[in-house]
Amino acid sequence: MRNIPYFYLVETYIIGTIGGYLFFLGGLPLPWVLGALTFVMMYQGISKRKMYCPDQLKQSGFLILGMFFGLFFTAETLSTVGPYVVPYIVSTIILVGISILNSVVVTRWIPVDRITSVFGSIPGGLSEMVIASESLNARSSLVVIFQTVRLLTVLFLVPFVVVHTFTNTGSGLDAALPGATYAFGGWEYLWFVLPVIGGILFRKRIPAGIVIAPMTLTAMMNILFIDMASLPPLLLVFAQITVGIGMGKGTAFADLKLGGKYCLVYFGLTVTLILVSFGLGVGLAAFTSLNLPTAILSVAPGGLIEMVLTASTVGGDPAVVSSLQLVRLLFIIIVVPPVLKWYFGRKLEADRAV
Repeated sequence: MRNIPYFYLVETYIIGTIGGYLFFLGGLPLPWVLGALTFVMMYQGISKRKMYCPDQLKQSGFLILGMFFGLFFTAETLSTVGPYVVPYIVSTIILVGISILNSVVVTRWIPVDRITSVFGSIPGGLSEMVIASESLNARSSLVVIFQTVRLLTVLFLVPFVVVHTFTNTGSGLDAALPGATYAFGGWEYLWFVLPVIGGILFRKRIPAGIVIAPMTLTAMMNILFIDMASLPPLLLVFAQITVGIGMGKGTAFADLKLGGKYCLVYFGLTVTLILVSFGLGVGLAAFTSLNLPTAILSVAPGGLIEMVLTASTVGGDPAVVSSLQLVRLLFIIIVVPPVLKWYFGRKLEADRAV
């Protein structure tokens, strides 16, 4: 992190913190993440000034939140999640199938090819979908735009609906803290060195490794042999603001404008997918012992971080949501792109043969 333009870094964090604090005062869901995201994106677009947040700092935000999520895990979590994995994978397959079907159908009315439309709509990792689409000669610039529309729609819509539907709501520090009080852990904080090292080592080796590795290692220590200390509330707020800034500075008005009127189409596809996921969540809650907020947030096609933070504010089980969202993420990233590449690859070869 040499040659850091400190003025621009401070400016970026001031804008992000103001946005988070105003969202917090307004009682909006995920205030520190979505407030920072919104204000940084708007300030960058209106002022034409490029916001600055080095990648190492952004990664530290994900790493801190990964450790935070790991603190929710107990021995009971593993026994709770186990019976739900199969029905949850079935729900995920249904969700992905409907996403693919809808994205293919809309290509009948808009001049977007099927491969671009499918990869731009699937509720998976943005970078993974872009990489997979490039190998099939899709319009990767449109995939980025449509995936950004999907991500922003889910980030703002799902937490808002869930928080205002269920009564056990909270915001601000409560949204970042498992428990109402905080006690300094002293030497116990040294245990967090292991998850930090794990996050750094595996950040590029596994999907979302910067979150998953520290979460897994913290959970293992918490379950097996160590009573882990709580993380300071201000540190968690900082991590959320940093993640929001990272998302906001990576979302440009120019990119959304490039997609033009088609952004509205993919916004509609995302809303449809969210409604389907809510229905699947209700079904999962009806056929299992999961409570409704936990089931809905587990199936919702959103980011792991945002869904878990929302679960912590509405009486859901953050550990269960973490586990099932992780299953969905790994399934979509590991299974879906190869299957789609195989299917569309065959179609392209058949078309060339003709």
